[in-house]
Amino acid sequence: MPEHEAGGSSGTPTHEVRDFLRRRREQIAQRWADEPLFRTVFTVSRDEAVEAGKAVVDALAQVADAQQVEDPDAAGFSAVREQLARMGAARSRAGLSNTQVSSELAALWPPAENLLVAELEQASPEELRACSTTLSMLLGTLRLVAMQTALSETQSLIDRQRLQLLEVATPVIKLWDGIVAVPLIGTLDSARSQVVMETLLNAVVDQHARFAILDITGVPTVDSLVAQHLMKTVAAARLMGAECVVSGIRPAIAQTIVHLGLDLGTVKTRASLADALGYCLHELGTNIVNAAPDGAGRR
Repeated sequence: MPEHEAGGSSGTPTHEVRDFLRRRREQIAQRWADEPLFRTVFTVSRDEAVEAGKAVVDALAQVADAQQVEDPDAAGFSAVREQLARMGAARSRAGLSNTQVSSELAALWPPAENLLVAELEQASPEELRACSTTLSMLLGTLRLVAMQTALSETQSLIDRQRLQLLEVATPVIKLWDGIVAVPLIGTLDSARSQVVMETLLNAVVDQHARFAILDITGVPTVDSLVAQHLMKTVAAARLMGAECVVSGIRPAIAQTIVHLGLDLGTVKTRASLADALGYCLHELGTNIVNAAPDGAGRR
């Protein structure tokens, strides 16, 4: 009696494939362990790659048992999503594109198909074709799940790196005891404005700052949204006990603010960072002395 009949399957192609996966779990995992996707990721030992292959086969069998071979959200895939994400991420770090990773996933199909054809050699052509098609759809869904997971991980990495870049691009500088400054360069959007506010407020607390300077010399344009973000930052700093000064307002930006009818009347403004620092030092009661050719002179 052919082995696939001895397995006690229900006769449907989906359950035939389920039983095949369970019976040939070890052989499939052994063959997959030699494929680049497993071999180049699980480098500690071949046994590690085999165990990873078994986990994937178990997941496929569970999905087939639920007859959800075309559903990437099937519960059976939950157990291997994290593993697939690690594998995809490892191949991406190795310099492979998503297309190349997808090709490596597609390479899992021939070894499994060869085993299926050998097991069903006594089956009718129609049964073999139906089971082969079902297995192909199942592995195609696995491929889709892996790519979705990899793309999700990639997007998460991009988001984390973007946040890190925002933090790096928003340094807080201690100019004097009690005075900190944030030189802003580039466009201010909602995400970056939030980082600016959080970074500045943390610096105010850490440095016990009485004055905080927002220098917008490097901000190309100021519109109503940017002005709103600045006002919120000024208000938040004031609540923390620090006076906020906005510097670097160029003539073009001043004209834009007037044209838009924006009210910055409650905000201390200065033309340059040097002027803002001079104002803060004066408010702290510090005398500024300029060196003169004929000696020191007070300013």
